[in-house]
Amino acid sequence: MPHLHDTKYNISIDVKVQYIEEQSAPSDNRYVFSYTINMLNRGTEVAQLISRHWIITDAEGKTQEVKGPGVVGEHPLLKPGEDFTYTSGTIIHTPVGSMQGSYQMKAGDGQMFDAEIHPFTLTKPQFLH
Repeated sequence: MPHLHDTKYNISIDVKVQYIEEQSAPSDNRYVFSYTINMLNRGTEVAQLISRHWIITDAEGKTQEVKGPGVVGEHPLLKPGEDFTYTSGTIIHTPVGSMQGSYQMKAGDGQMFDAEIHPFTLTKPQFLH
């Protein structure tokens, strides 16, 4: 597998998280978050998202693993300089948690590579005060 900082294969990932109060039920240990992902192809090679792999961890250390084809039913194809944004969601049992993972990408030259999604925090607002 090529190194991620290879100039041919370079997808940068930006994440914004929102707590969805109206769908959450803290009394039932149900905390709902949406996350908006923007992926930008900074490489020189066209790249298509094939599948995703998430690891979602709550404050008690319980993890859910999510694997599957595409994102929101799509397999975006990004030319160099193009980006793709989508929003999805997750439910955890604690007011704080984290997510991390990777997207499995296929470059125009047939090379498979992973675009890493660095850990980000899921936090119910005001929880940390």
